[in-house]
Amino acid sequence: MEIKEEYSIELESKVQKKWENEKIFKFLEDEKRPPYIIDTPPPYPTGKMHLGHGLNWTYMDIIARFKRMNGYDVLFPQGWDCHGLPTEVKVEEVNNITKSDINRHEFRKLCVELTEENVEKMRNQVKSLGISIDWDQEYITMMPEYVKKSQTAFLRMYKKGLIYRGKHPVNWCPRCETAIAFAEVEYQERKSKLNYIKFPYAENSDKYLEIATSRPELMAACVGIVVHPEDERYSDVIGKAVKVPLFNHEVKVFPDFDVEKEFGTGVVMVCTFGDKTDVIWVNRHDLEVKKAIDEKGLLTTICGKYSGKKSDDARNEIISDLIIENYMIKQDPLEQNVGSCWRCKTPIEIIVGDQWFVNVRKLLNDVEKASHEINWVPEHMKSRLLKWIEDMGWDWCISRQRIFATPIPVWHCKICGNIIVAKEEDLPIDPTKESPYTCACGNLNLTPETDVLDTWMDSSITPMVVAGWLKDEKFFEKHYPVQLRPQGHDIIRTWAFYTIIRSLALTSEKPWNEIVVNGMVFGEDGFKMSKSRGNVVEPGEITKTYGADALRLWASNSTIGKDVPFAWKEVEYGSRFLRKIWNACKFAKMNIPDEVISNLKSIENFEIENPIDLWILSKLNDLIKRVSTDLENYRINTVVEIQKFLWHEFCDNYIEMVKHRLYSKETSESAKKDKLMAQYSLYKVITETLKLIAPFTPHFAEIVGEIYEVDDLNTSWPTINESFINLENEFIGEVAKNTVASIRRYKSNKGMPLNAEINNVKMYVGSEKDFNALLNVLNDVKGSMKIKEFEVIIGKPSLEQKIAEVVPNKSRIGPEFKQNAGKVTAFIKDADSEMIEKILDTGIETEFGRLNKEHIKEVKRAVFSNGEIVETIDIDSLMDTIAIIQ
Repeated sequence: MEIKEEYSIELESKVQKKWENEKIFKFLEDEKRPPYIIDTPPPYPTGKMHLGHGLNWTYMDIIARFKRMNGYDVLFPQGWDCHGLPTEVKVEEVNNITKSDINRHEFRKLCVELTEENVEKMRNQVKSLGISIDWDQEYITMMPEYVKKSQTAFLRMYKKGLIYRGKHPVNWCPRCETAIAFAEVEYQERKSKLNYIKFPYAENSDKYLEIATSRPELMAACVGIVVHPEDERYSDVIGKAVKVPLFNHEVKVFPDFDVEKEFGTGVVMVCTFGDKTDVIWVNRHDLEVKKAIDEKGLLTTICGKYSGKKSDDARNEIISDLIIENYMIKQDPLEQNVGSCWRCKTPIEIIVGDQWFVNVRKLLNDVEKASHEINWVPEHMKSRLLKWIEDMGWDWCISRQRIFATPIPVWHCKICGNIIVAKEEDLPIDPTKESPYTCACGNLNLTPETDVLDTWMDSSITPMVVAGWLKDEKFFEKHYPVQLRPQGHDIIRTWAFYTIIRSLALTSEKPWNEIVVNGMVFGEDGFKMSKSRGNVVEPGEITKTYGADALRLWASNSTIGKDVPFAWKEVEYGSRFLRKIWNACKFAKMNIPDEVISNLKSIENFEIENPIDLWILSKLNDLIKRVSTDLENYRINTVVEIQKFLWHEFCDNYIEMVKHRLYSKETSESAKKDKLMAQYSLYKVITETLKLIAPFTPHFAEIVGEIYEVDDLNTSWPTINESFINLENEFIGEVAKNTVASIRRYKSNKGMPLNAEINNVKMYVGSEKDFNALLNVLNDVKGSMKIKEFEVIIGKPSLEQKIAEVVPNKSRIGPEFKQNAGKVTAFIKDADSEMIEKILDTGIETEFGRLNKEHIKEVKRAVFSNGEIVETIDIDSLMDTIAIIQ
């Protein structure tokens, strides 16, 4: 089969269609092969893949392809985590409505339609990167079969007492008007002010406590004051009461060791709720709960004249009144990290309300134990989870006050207060659509639960779902836990943590054997990619110009776990690399006809004698060994080793050294054998490295593999032939490579064509080892460099550097010597080397006057050997080795 002149990225889409049509990557549940199941991250279907997706999916695909080629039956699914706030916001924006403007079921229908469109777009984008997904294993979290599983998981955990409903402080986003889990809180730096305020003693208004706070708008909800019990400044006030300025209610002073004596004044007001510490203090000291801020972020009626105002506006007014009423002592600038909603970046509030929770604290010890049973790549990522477990103070709030999400399968009885849960056989079910149950008290008119489940409740059962949970229990029992979870380090405390929680709660098992954690993608400016910075590059921009394989090479040349800077030059290098290897494969194919390939495929043990072939085959098998070990240990950037071998060892050196044998017209048996050895080695290197690079550049490998008749490209990893790995052969080959490279450079510097003949080369070497090595490759060096006579000699040559030509400086001689200028010029030209050296060094007196170096324009020196002018070159990496060229 002929190979096209130029490599075209247009071929990639044809390869993708072939894979899909032939279902090349289908999980077969082959009893003869061990399974390898990947718990693939289900992205949120925005309709656009970002470069972080491209990085992560490339990592996953490299692992999947490598495992498949090493005999595993790989289950590589694709999921879509559909539910959530961003879709609702987009639907409101597109249709110019709010979720309250229309029936909740109509609103959900609009969300489903938008999600279906976005899933289709992203499905095609995933395919465009050549990801070896088994599309028969696709799952979509909004579909009934998945909702059923999510609701079943809820019911089973509820029955175990691991899910409960109750009044509890939760992180609340006023913009999204929903509770968010603590793991969804992001922190942003904000400049604020620390206000030092007088809190008068209740029993003596002339005395006061000085309290420093950044949130005076919460004073209406101040329910206590805390000081450190060992702070001598306040030992006399513990147990007494003070008045809250402007609001005038009394609160008691409590001792508490969690107070930082050094911060502010060492006196802290406890409000319900300013932050997480307030929650701890309220529980510890059994304090009242007051609600100062409502679900819309507005101050409530307990705030008097400030009620109905936004938090920032109320803060400014309260500060102004504190100053007027002489309660404000001073204000200091303050830089603080403010908790914000991970979706809209609005500062969160902590409010109390009825919510659903997973009792994660009950499972923390089991989670910690399971995390140690899982292999983390890189290992240090485990510490992030362990730190999260250590700091865990709240249960996981799993209810959301939204619409587009999995319904909580629960009803409430307003007569007796009972909670009625659905039966598993009735799932999936939407309580807001139907109510098929009767309360034990006889009430038929049950109130549906309108809250929905946090989207992490859907995605945290993915390893169970892909392993057949509730679909094929026999398969599930056999294959759970699954083998791998790939994910980003930014969601360790959410997706990884929640998945371990759910798996332990529902199966008493860890969810996976290994977790591979990738980093984030940064722009060329060194900052995390974001639209606001204008440094976003989308995968489609790259693939349109350079193709998917070039993008994959950029992604592969990184370290798992570390953040990855994007650089166009690296993509361009990947593209150049593919063109370079394409041209090498094209050259080789011109010299290995189809009938020769057919013969070579049938040869099991071909005897190789040529030292150049033995060198490249040793390097090849050493590369296979190294890359195999690296990929087993998830060192994805081992692709660099493959690139260096192919570009430099194979293309730049080996091919150049075997051309003379391929081009040979000799018909002797030895010449035929030499040619066949070169053809075999070329074929072997190309077909084996195609397999090595197939996980990284699968399109390129597939296209070239078809030309070279590689039948098992997607299912066979190259086998290491230990008999070829030989350090002595590698040394001999390196000697040949460096000798040829040095002579090629000599030709290039002289402006000679690389195929120009050289009459004679004498190689002087300083050791017997180098001498023997050169003797072994004498014919190949001669042939590749077109050398007529080539002699290798142990020892040092007799070389002498002499002046070969002197050019007088006529512009100086003419004006100075006038009518004798011609005689002076002739004198300099006829002078021997000794005389010229004296002129250059100290100058001499002549009958025409004094001559010095200024009278000589140029001195051309040459190396002489046995009285003849020769050229000399040092040979790279060979000590005391010099070539003399005539």
